[in-house]
Parts: sequence; structure tokens; C-alpha cells
Amino acid sequence: MVDSTLCSPAPLPATLARAHQALLHLGRRLQADGYRFITPTPLTHQRVNARPGNEDAYDLRGIFGWSRPFDSQVFDPAEWLELQQAGIILNVHGRWRSTVRWSTLGSLLLAHSAFPTDEADSVFFGPDTYRFAGVIEEHLRQRFVPVHRAVDIGCGTGAGAIWVARARHEAEVLAVDINPRALRMTAVNAELAETSNVGVYHSDVLDGVNGRFDLILANPPYMKDAHERAYRHGGGQLGEQLSLRILQEALPRLELYGTLLLYTGVAMIAGHDPFLEAARGFLTSDHYGWTYQELDPDVFGEELDKPGYEQVERIAVVVLTVSRLK
Repeated sequence: MVDSTLCSPAPLPATLARAHQALLHLGRRLQADGYRFITPTPLTHQRVNARPGNEDAYDLRGIFGWSRPFDSQVFDPAEWLELQQAGIILNVHGRWRSTVRWSTLGSLLLAHSAFPTDEADSVFFGPDTYRFAGVIEEHLRQRFVPVHRAVDIGCGTGAGAIWVARARHEAEVLAVDINPRALRMTAVNAELAETSNVGVYHSDVLDGVNGRFDLILANPPYMKDAHERAYRHGGGQLGEQLSLRILQEALPRLELYGTLLLYTGVAMIAGHDPFLEAARGFLTSDHYGWTYQELDPDVFGEELDKPGYEQVERIAVVVLTVSRLK
């Protein structure tokens, strides 16, 4: 277990260090070029790419936003070699493709996995990330309790941790995940954002870090995924298991007046919210005050056609906010 106040992340092996620098160089190049890309849902991404004329990429947005194949004339020779050696661009069936996608979130530029995110260790970014950032921003604007120490559980791209770190420069912010690829992406994104107060650590929920926190963030996977991909599969009957585990394990780690912001999705059945019904069992103590908001009533409707969702009416995005009062 890491005590982040005493230890620093281990240095990267040489190969990963070169890949880190190559990705950082690419991010800075994109920033200098004024690159912007708002990432849609996977279904929208698929539909747009299927349109006639969208088969190939002709600019940086096509390569690093829409994840389309491209030719070798886009980069100068030195940059081309660095991207190849780092595995950022690959030749797939005679066409070049980027293994990385870049998205903008406000003024941030964040690296994550290219579309489609089929690999088990894919690092996902999408509309949930934009909504999650909005929830964090609203909380920080309304709450006047100082944030000395914060943690983003299942950080993915590190968007939540970086968002807090930029708003609270005095805070120590931990970004934790079980996915090494996510941690590498977060490290690049935090450096690109110049947030030196973000530390990146491997942790299964909070098992790998010590101490209490003034702010705990989580935007966990909440789907029932047949392939059990880490970024997507929430476990349990309908993807709720990880969210409930985070709630249970985060509450004892809150400082007095500290807050848990849990952004998740719920498969609604026959007009009932099974996540809320289960969550109430952890919130009976008068030590905690909490609110619950249905942020979006209907997302990822295409999932309802998949096995296991036969009784589900809709998938809603919800935010559970819990503060320790005693």
C-alpha cells in the first residue's frame, strides 16, 4: 500500500519512458496547432465514420479524433519516426492508424484509446466525462470546505483528478486505477496540463493508498459487458457492483466535512432504481448527509438490445453526493 505523502511513483522502464515523451511531444504539438475535438458516444462516432467521404483522415482531427486511417505525408520524418517507435501509430493491413485519440475538455487536452475501444485495457473518454467534469465544477463552486487531499478512483484519463488539481492548486490530488494503461495516459495528461499536484498510483478502489480525503471522486464503469472490459464492466447483475463497492469503501475514508461525488449509471427496472435502493443501506447513519440526482434519464439506449437487459426500461446517469457530518 502506498502512502502518497512519503513515496513517489516508481520510474518508468526505458521503453515506456520513451513512449511517455513521444505522447507528450505529440500533445504539445496538437496544443500549438489549436487542435480541438469533442468526443461523441461510440454509436455517433460509428455513424459519422460510416458516411461516404469519411473513410480516410486528411487532417489531425481525422487521425487523432475520428481515428480514421491515413497516409504517411502528415508528419515530418523525425516526428514520424518517434510516433512509430513509440507505438502511437501502427500499420494495420497496409494503412496507418493512431492507437491514441485526443479529446478536448474545456482548455484541457486529454489522450485516451483510439476508436473502437475493443481492447480489455482500453482507456475510455466520452460524454460521461464531460458531464462528470460539470458535476465536479459545480461542487467546487458551491462548497467552501478546503480541499487538502483528493482522490479520483478509477481515474481513466485522469480528467477528474486534473480538473480538481487545476481548481485547487494547494490540494494533493491522487489519480488511482487498476489499469496500467490508464495510469500512463493520466501521467501524460497531467504533465500536459501542468498539474504538478497530481500523483498517479495503482490501486484497486482505495486499497493501494492510505489516509483520508476531503474529496473522493468516482466515475466507474456501470455496464454489463459480456467481454468484461475494465473500462466498461461494472459487475453484478446489471453493472452496479463496482459503484456500490466504491460507496462502501469510500465512506470510512472521508475527512470530517469531506465529500464523495459518485457519478454512475443505473439500469432502471419496472420504474425502480435498484442502485439507490441498495445504496440506502450504506447511508442510514446520521454521520452522513447525502443527495441523489438523476442527471440524464436515458443514455446508451442501444444497450437494451443486449443479453441481460431484457427487463431494463432505460439506463440513467445519476450523481450521489455524500458528505461526512460527524
